[in-house]
Amino acid sequence: MGVGKIKYIFILVLFFVVISIASNLYAENIPKDSTSIESFYDLSAISLLGDTLKMSSYKGKKILIVNVASKCGYTPQYKNLQNLYDRYKDKIEILGFPSNDFLWQEPGTNDEISTFCNTNYGVTFPMFQKIKIRGKDKHPIYKWLTQKNKNGWNSKGPSWNFNKYILDEQGNLIGKFGPKTLPDSQDIIKLIDN
Repeated sequence: MGVGKIKYIFILVLFFVVISIASNLYAENIPKDSTSIESFYDLSAISLLGDTLKMSSYKGKKILIVNVASKCGYTPQYKNLQNLYDRYKDKIEILGFPSNDFLWQEPGTNDEISTFCNTNYGVTFPMFQKIKIRGKDKHPIYKWLTQKNKNGWNSKGPSWNFNKYILDEQGNLIGKFGPKTLPDSQDIIKLIDN
């Protein structure tokens, strides 16, 4: 086999690898089958106030779930989240889940988190007690969000603080967005309006 033929095969393989990676990145927010295998509405979490809240109480609205932290470069997104909630609270619930899983950027207690959110951003959307979103002690909500056999299509966990998962009015996961996507971006607004 000549050098020219080897270069041609290498370029061809490289082309297919790049296409495959690009299509996977594009397809992240286009579920192949968004029908949940397990019901999101069977889950619950403890609010910052100490109340156990069933996810079934959010039936009939879209749900945006965000892992939040108070000492992160993305922390100002709290403002975007609150603005989105003020604008669309008749259509969507925003659920904030503080986590200290990325470089210890949420070191506060639940009381400190509550004070921080209220004082700095006037947060009125539901906030929950600090949880684990990675590892063996991962909260059941994040197990559901990141296991294809539970949610129907997604197996990717949060890459950092302020990842966003959106569910439709029937509790099906319909989108996942990284921390760079602002909560009030057109991609998220489109999913809320549809």
